[in-house]
Amino acid sequence: MTTEGKRKTLIGTVLSNKMDKTIVVSVERTVKHRLYKKYIRRTSKFQAHDPENICQIGDRVRIIESRPLSRRKRWQLVDVLKTVAK
Repeated sequence: MTTEGKRKTLIGTVLSNKMDKTIVVSVERTVKHRLYKKYIRRTSKFQAHDPENICQIGDRVRIIESRPLSRRKRWQLVDVLKTVAK
């Protein structure tokens, strides 16, 4: 996670694009277990605004924090880093 000024950016994978102008992005991070000191993968799902409906399932995307656009959308699509070959 990086910040552009005060706005956070995340990189993740598109899980769903069934909604109009909305994508669901899965972001993976690693956390250290408190007792066993082993690194564990944790995932979070974010809904992001995709105004042109350009993303496909499996695409690698960058999203940025924004003002609330709906009840659960607080992120916007910045760019598609890697597309899935069809």
